[in-house]
Amino acid sequence: MKRLIPIICLSTILFACGGGKGNSSKTSSKSVANPADYAKTITQEELKTLLYKYASDEFEGRNTGEKGQKMAVEYLKSQYMSMGISSPYSGDDYFQEVPLQKQKVAEAEIMVNGTSYDAYTNHIVLAISKSLDLKTSEIVYVGHGIDAENYSDYKDIDVKGKIVLAKAGEPKDASGNYITSGTTENTKWTNGRQSLSSKREAAKDNGAKAILYFDGNLFSRYAPFYKRGISGRLSLKTKSDDFAFLMIEENLAKALHGSISEDGSAKVLNTDLTLKAERKTEDIMSENVVAFIKGSEKPDEILVISAHLDHEGIKNGQVYNGADDDGSGTVAILEIAEAFQEAVKNGHSPKRSILFLHVTGEEKGLLGSRYYTDMDPIFPLENTVADLNIDMIGRIDPKREEGDRNYVYLIGSDKLSTELHELSEEVNKKYTNIELDYTYNDENDPNRYYYRSDHYNFAKNNVPVIFYFNGTHADYHKPSDTPDKIEYDLLENRARLVFYTAWEVTNRDKRIVADKAE
Repeated sequence: MKRLIPIICLSTILFACGGGKGNSSKTSSKSVANPADYAKTITQEELKTLLYKYASDEFEGRNTGEKGQKMAVEYLKSQYMSMGISSPYSGDDYFQEVPLQKQKVAEAEIMVNGTSYDAYTNHIVLAISKSLDLKTSEIVYVGHGIDAENYSDYKDIDVKGKIVLAKAGEPKDASGNYITSGTTENTKWTNGRQSLSSKREAAKDNGAKAILYFDGNLFSRYAPFYKRGISGRLSLKTKSDDFAFLMIEENLAKALHGSISEDGSAKVLNTDLTLKAERKTEDIMSENVVAFIKGSEKPDEILVISAHLDHEGIKNGQVYNGADDDGSGTVAILEIAEAFQEAVKNGHSPKRSILFLHVTGEEKGLLGSRYYTDMDPIFPLENTVADLNIDMIGRIDPKREEGDRNYVYLIGSDKLSTELHELSEEVNKKYTNIELDYTYNDENDPNRYYYRSDHYNFAKNNVPVIFYFNGTHADYHKPSDTPDKIEYDLLENRARLVFYTAWEVTNRDKRIVADKAE
């Protein structure tokens, strides 16, 4: 249940820093700046030039930790240095190092009641924190492996230090609605890869040392890739938490529990199991790129403007350029930063500080933003006013059959802060007149985009967010996502919307507050 707190009326303070007419020459620090003068520096011509470079074959698809990504971060650093925008670190260090581990495909040996089961045919290792050599006569069956506020398969059963068995899916009530949400829309317990992470975390949080997860549909899709040894899953490098996550198919699942398909009740199974698996990892270093404009009056209050710098790399000899995903967001931030720097040069520094944050590893599981928020926030999260996150703003969603071409999807603007949402609406009406589409902001959106880009790592820490997004298209995660397909006039207008919103957030008298809880 989200807790509401009375909010401050925006009408008297929202645009306290806008309105006066500025000019391109240096002005007195007492004059009132007109943000429109600086928004004009964000042009489709410059965005196009930047993107044709950033999403070129030269950068090899910017795969996390690889050569192309290293070239990309150096390019971003050079852009900030040429603009005269400093790093939050000393000197010319614009990189926040993000230590990662690449888990190579591990093979397990599994025996149940004296019968051996084969790797890739009956089981695959999705993740393993350390090599295992286990024998047990007790396995804890936890039904669907759900642990939510209103329903838990872990209630009244101890799984600490034990191996658990769980199956895909989620129970439904008498009306056919999922039991955790009360709707027919997919939840995080039923939605593909998100269900994997949700059930893995539920097992870990309850103290299990391993989970055997039965999902016949996903197994048939995953097993061929793992057999070819190309999964190469990346994760943040952390201290080992002694946990293994394996997916199994139906024959092995029924060997462990003959009634698994029908039975949803948690219980201890008296089954002899031998499990051996060797962990194989490679350490990789990647980087977030960070640039910083210090606030003139409230420098300790920070606005973050974020986008992810990585993409899919090269697959089967084809470069996945990622022009829209997320080259569009990356170059938009560069242009926004340049606009703010022009204001600084003219004596109009923002009252609050701005961190321009280009994160790595978004395509691998929001790794760079999670490292920033959970492990090494350069600035305290309690001092972080908001995160404006840009991920794909250069194209048109073909599924959007009605409405203005000049639109953008907004996600999350009202989840934590009524003030931020209202400010966003007012800024758009005053300056850009883009159609703000909240289709994917719906709590029951089956795509669950709110949880799928880097803003979520800020939101889960109670930092207000806005996610700017144009929707997916036929070139999403394809080698055909190239710069020639970008709608540069839309990219310009959307980038200006983010700039105007950032201008108001950084220059208003009182900071944006979170009046709801994530």
